[in-house]
Amino acid sequence: MTGKLVVGITGASGAIYAVRFLRYAAQHFAQVMVIASEHALSVARTELGLDVDARNLSSQRLLGTEYANIHFLNPKDYFTPPASGSFRHDGMVVIPCSMGTAGRIAHGVSDDLLTRSADVCLKERRKLILVVRETPLNLIHLRTLTALTEAGAVVLPASPSFYSRPYTLEEAVDTVVARVLQQLGVEQQIVGQWQVDE
Repeated sequence: MTGKLVVGITGASGAIYAVRFLRYAAQHFAQVMVIASEHALSVARTELGLDVDARNLSSQRLLGTEYANIHFLNPKDYFTPPASGSFRHDGMVVIPCSMGTAGRIAHGVSDDLLTRSADVCLKERRKLILVVRETPLNLIHLRTLTALTEAGAVVLPASPSFYSRPYTLEEAVDTVVARVLQQLGVEQQIVGQWQVDE
């Protein structure tokens, strides 16, 4: 494994996307730095029944397994590597990404480590993938997503695909996770390519 990845988790519904993605990312990146908001942890407790909060946050509690290469950062601490453009990494994924977070990133409002790290990705022309989770989208949302795309971000909605015939909720979620990994240049084996002979 090589490479460093920054992962943001917001309070949008869809904590399962973050959990599934981190489990796979830990297999492909030597270092995974995670910035989870307080609302993200509240959603994880509500949707997944996890006993996790800012005081006891660990990969064991969030993912069910201890990963030595996953490090959790304080979302209020700007004195960490992802807050600086001089820190080189392989990209950032915000999964799931709330429209509030997307709006702050689109307008350069760096009010915590997550939005600052995303701002750094845009200014340094690094890969920034936003897995937005909202429906329906209003005009403000659409203009925000357009601005983010124009600024260089990849907007990857949390929209599962069904051509692989997912049978479980986890398999459906993994169709999105697979696309995120592909955007990062990872040769994933979760979901096969459409009509490509193996």
